[in-house]
Order: sequence, then C-alpha cells, then structure tokens
Amino acid sequence: MKRLTVPAIQRRKVDGATAKPVVMLTAYTARMAQLLDPHCDMLLVGDSLGQVIYGLPSTVPVTLEMMAAHGAAVVRGSYHSIVVIDMPFGSYEASPEQAFASAARLLKETGAAAVKLEGGAAMAPTVRFLTERGIPVVGHVGLTPQAINILGSYAARGRSGAEADKIVSDAVALDQAGAFAVVVEGVVEPIAIAVTEAVSAIVIGIGASAQCDGQVLVTEDMLGLFERTARFVKKYENLAGVIETAVKSYSAEVSARSFPSADQTYAPKD
Repeated sequence: MKRLTVPAIQRRKVDGATAKPVVMLTAYTARMAQLLDPHCDMLLVGDSLGQVIYGLPSTVPVTLEMMAAHGAAVVRGSYHSIVVIDMPFGSYEASPEQAFASAARLLKETGAAAVKLEGGAAMAPTVRFLTERGIPVVGHVGLTPQAINILGSYAARGRSGAEADKIVSDAVALDQAGAFAVVVEGVVEPIAIAVTEAVSAIVIGIGASAQCDGQVLVTEDMLGLFERTARFVKKYENLAGVIETAVKSYSAEVSARSFPSADQTYAPKD
C-alpha cells in the first residue's frame, strides 16, 4: 500500500462536500503507528504528547526536539498514512522565517509530510510563507491548547456571537493562505458546520461536529487509558482496565513463584 499524499486528501472535498471522511488519530511511538496506520488516513504527532507521554501540565513546555524524536518514530512505524507533526509553542510565532526553519527541521529529521500550527488570521501570513516554500500546513482554530494561559480553561469556544464569527473568519483566512486542512477543536456544533461549509480545506473536527470533513482524537483517550477526558471523547475501549488486570495477574504469579514456569525458562541441553 502506497502512502497517501496531501493532494489525495485535498481531493476528498469536492464542491464543499466530502464523501469519504478523513480518519485521523494521534500517534507518538512507532508501535502505536503500526497499529493505527492501516485504519487511518492521517496520523498526528500532536504536542499533546507533553501530557500523554511526559506528564506535563500543558502543551506549552513541549520542545522541537521532542516533536522531532517522536515524529521520526511515527514515520518509521507507518507506511500508509500522512504523518503531520505539531509545531510546538515558541517554534513558529515570532516570524514566518522562524516558522520555516522549525518546519524544515521537522520534515528533514522525520520524513513527515506536513506540519500543524495553531492560530487564525494572525498566522495566515506564516501559513502562506510555508506553503509557498513547499511545506504543507494544517491549521488549528477554536480551542487552541497552546494559548491556555490566555484562554484560562479548556472550555468550548464560540458561545458568543463575536467569538463564533472570529473562529469562522480565522478558518477562512487559513484556507485562503493555503492550509490544506484545518483542525476545529472544542467549538459549539453550528460553528464547526459553518467552518466546513465556508472553506475549501479539509476540516477535521475534535469536539466539533460529525458534519466535518474528518475527525481526530487523542488515541490514548479513545482507548480508555485515562480516567478523565474531555466531554467530546468517546471511549471505544477500557485499556486501562485491561492493563491493570494483566499487571495484577503478573504480580500475583511473581509473588507465588509460579512465573516464570517451564514454558518461559531454558532447560540445559543434553
């Protein structure tokens, strides 16, 4: 199976409609990428790894080095999906030139196909700068976790008319600047639908609407590895419980000296 391309994803949306929604999940390791890849169109190496992998309080402390290391692992573990890497906080906001240097490093060191950055109209010149220089970009509007210190919480965005209008106009600005996809996170559903209808880019929802052109979730959330998750997360499995049961059995067998048994030890040769 050949790896998908950015133009192939773009062609999913025809006359404002996407017949085949885009399936996207996060991945931070090679093994997880191997498991997800056959079922996804896009794998996002999200800066959410700060919380999921490193136990950080937010995405703000995540570094370019972290993103490069995990991005390379995910590319090595996949062969079908487009791999998109988040640009971490502080690696692109200062100028388009800074953004290009950071994005070029990520693509060179990982082999990924695209980068994702947060922000609306203010980031449109940067998106244009990158795309004109051969770097595909995914935008991100609505709830933008890197701005948590300004937002103050992870509550849904767009409940006021002014904020709703800004989210839509931000998405339009990114679309016009050349973003091939836009993530819309944590917004009231009518805004997500309005964004999807207003732009030619692929709109990927997370806490948005089933009417978006595709969906993304943090894989560890949807697998039930964390007890507390956002309202918009559907838990498709309870892997935390599965792991706890397995570890409890292992602990009991070690304590009883029943592991390792003859099946897991080596006998001397005759």
